[in-house]
Amino acid sequence: MMDLDPVLMSRLLTTITLVFHIIFATLGVGVPLMISIAEFIGIKKKDPHYIMLARRWARGFVIPVAIGVVTGTAIGLQLSLLWPEFMQAGGHVISLPLFMEVFAFFFEAIFLGIYMYTWDRFKNQMMHWWLSLPIIIGGALSAFFITTVNAFMNTPEGFKMGSDGFEAINPLETMFNPATPTKVFHVLASAYLTVAAILAAIAAFGLLRKKTKTYHKKALKLTVTLTFIFAIFTAIAGDLSAKFLAEYQPEKLAAAEWHFETEKNADLILFGWLNEDNEPEGVIRFPGLLSFLAFNDFNGEVIGLEEFPEEERPPLWIHYMFDLMVVIGFFLLGISFLYLLLSKLKRWNENNKWMLWMLVLSGPLAMLAIEFGWIYAEEGRQPWILRGYMTVEDAATTSPYVGWMFVLFLLLYIGLGVFGAVVLRKVFKNNPVEEELEKKYPTIEKGDQS
Repeated sequence: MMDLDPVLMSRLLTTITLVFHIIFATLGVGVPLMISIAEFIGIKKKDPHYIMLARRWARGFVIPVAIGVVTGTAIGLQLSLLWPEFMQAGGHVISLPLFMEVFAFFFEAIFLGIYMYTWDRFKNQMMHWWLSLPIIIGGALSAFFITTVNAFMNTPEGFKMGSDGFEAINPLETMFNPATPTKVFHVLASAYLTVAAILAAIAAFGLLRKKTKTYHKKALKLTVTLTFIFAIFTAIAGDLSAKFLAEYQPEKLAAAEWHFETEKNADLILFGWLNEDNEPEGVIRFPGLLSFLAFNDFNGEVIGLEEFPEEERPPLWIHYMFDLMVVIGFFLLGISFLYLLLSKLKRWNENNKWMLWMLVLSGPLAMLAIEFGWIYAEEGRQPWILRGYMTVEDAATTSPYVGWMFVLFLLLYIGLGVFGAVVLRKVFKNNPVEEELEKKYPTIEKGDQS
């Protein structure tokens, strides 16, 4: 293990950390909004089922928040341990958003504690609902600040290069760089979409097990509606992101689309493979659509990979990450639209087994799309850790002990994953919703619980 390449091991350790952390970061951003919406509907409709949804979602939310603290701390630690050259050169540039991200997280955590403690302590239920808003804001701000760091790594601005590194730093300019608007929009929209799809999958699975039909039907209708809404927002965010890439990171867009030669009326391609001559085969082509996606013009000229030195080109396998992310996004949009359409047509039952299983599938697929999108975003910046200024190889540690760190952190993540799954299972299995509804709202008619 001592002979392993420290750059490769640093990349692998950062990868597993972020792949694991992004699950809990996504839940941390998206779940508070779902809790708030459910509670608001429950109060306005005087419907205990929606209130119970908010209660149970909030109870389960505490576990991912706790795990997210550990994984977030690991990221901060690894920035200094694994990427010392980057932190020495740019640590003071990104220190403000990193500090603000920590502040936003604690802001969210504090109000989550208050929110959990004050259930049933206000005569006016809306007073309790108002406490959910700071949690939403804290989660969104946390995502915003950490995303500005990633945006800065893609389009670094707000400083001058001097003999001693970065000088004349403008912290606001570094945060509000050209990549920030599209990246923040995409991160927030996809987080809300993913969480809505996960909660819809849980409700659909509950219906398949024939438990508390009224409760799960209401949960499913709400979460599928939110899935559809945020799938539209995510599609818009994706469109804006493509236009940003065409202007600021054309090499990333070209690598994702295997677009080798600069041309007008460029085709959008899906799937396929590259032959020995690096020519796409077995692909699905959409004539002129890449130009339209990039410039809203079918005759727009899209820069090809031929314009960039070979050593500065992203790996071509990111094409598959891009494809999978997009296909899953459209699947979520389509299946949620179909469910809502069938719910309006009395001729068909939207809660049939086929539809429910598709919705169960949508939950894990949505989280996979988040992972694929993150991998595409990070690998598409290669070989740079700070685009145009510092490569990943130059930024990494030279320590021969990164292999041991990899093993230790991997064991930590496996332990945290098992712990989280076991605790969540106990929280809900030992407290079934039907019993909780009967205990909390004994006046509900039996027919409304079944």
